[in-house]
Amino acid sequence: EFGVKASIVTNNRRAPGGLFVLHARALPDNPYDGHTLRDVIDRTETLTGCPIERAYVDKGYRGHDAQNPRRVFISGQKRGVFGVIKRELRRRSAIEPIIGHMKAEGHLGRCHLNGRAGDAANVVLSAVGHNFRRILAWLRELLCLILVQLWRTFARPAQLNPAS
Repeated sequence: EFGVKASIVTNNRRAPGGLFVLHARALPDNPYDGHTLRDVIDRTETLTGCPIERAYVDKGYRGHDAQNPRRVFISGQKRGVFGVIKRELRRRSAIEPIIGHMKAEGHLGRCHLNGRAGDAANVVLSAVGHNFRRILAWLRELLCLILVQLWRTFARPAQLNPAS
């Protein structure tokens, strides 16, 4: 988005702590989206150690070169889309707010670092910052729950044992 394309991969299922960025990479020289899909899927599978069952992408990925084209679903696709796949394809729009947060809060909108290495570092650091913000939000909620329980425990008046 800052002159160099950035590839962002996240999971599609709802997560209690929010969606984490699983893979982020700068793609210099403005390549066609469809030509980058195979490499991004392979790198994400290597990084996470889990095979990607299905990939949900936007319309820029028409004519992609993925190894298994039957597991790649493009937004607006009608053929072969039903049941779970149809429901998950609607969740594809959940990545747009992540990209927006990374641009606004993670400074992905403008790169102040020089060269290709700077572009790559900016994308990765924005993804790491997003994941840290998700972890800190989860820890903040956990701390609030602990403090509420402690307050309830110590706010009760002590029970006196009746004298016999």
